[in-house]
Amino acid sequence: MKRSRINAIMTEADEMIRRHGFTLPPFAQWSPEAFVAQAGAARHVIDSRCGWDITDYGAGRYDEMGLFLFTLRNGLLDDLTSGRGMCYAEKLLISKQDQLSPMHTHVIKAEDIINRGGATLVVELYGSDDQGNFAEDRGGRVMCDGIVHDYAPGEKLQLAPGESVTLRPGDWHAFWGEGGDVLIGEVSTVNDDETDNIFREPIGRFSEVEEDEAPLHLLVSDYTAWLEA
Repeated sequence: MKRSRINAIMTEADEMIRRHGFTLPPFAQWSPEAFVAQAGAARHVIDSRCGWDITDYGAGRYDEMGLFLFTLRNGLLDDLTSGRGMCYAEKLLISKQDQLSPMHTHVIKAEDIINRGGATLVVELYGSDDQGNFAEDRGGRVMCDGIVHDYAPGEKLQLAPGESVTLRPGDWHAFWGEGGDVLIGEVSTVNDDETDNIFREPIGRFSEVEEDEAPLHLLVSDYTAWLEA
């Protein structure tokens, strides 16, 4: 993705988030230079990969297959392994109309996906086989706002604003906005996007960035080069 496109998406996303009554934390507005200056104090933000995350899954078709994410807070895997401390994470996502977030599951993470506002969020579901692989002929069981729901393979949940679904490891899912853009909340166990996303198709989690202009804000995928060199 071109850096200019990423910068524009950041601005558009911030505006949409504010329209729905949410405000990103102060570090979201740091310039890259300010982030470098604050890197010592912001060690947890860096280590837990909180911040801006924009992906086209390496396909180069963001409007068709992509996702905006901002990780607001996140613990570390050591906390989750020990069963104490900061064992949780929270994100805001934006799924644009008909913009696919492709079929995937997680090895560790359980998550609530919440329609925080906008249009309808469609979540397509499949179950796993006995080895945990994608199973075209299997459904499963989720909770929708705490109510048990048995889903058929390929079932498409339609979540209106305020509605949610709880997904556990082995629940294969894809999602997109229907009828417009959707602001999504994600509340989960500790999130590790570098190792815990298992996609049905061999695609990349992070985008290659073409530096056609200076970054407005750093992406989490920029941290290694800017803050850990």
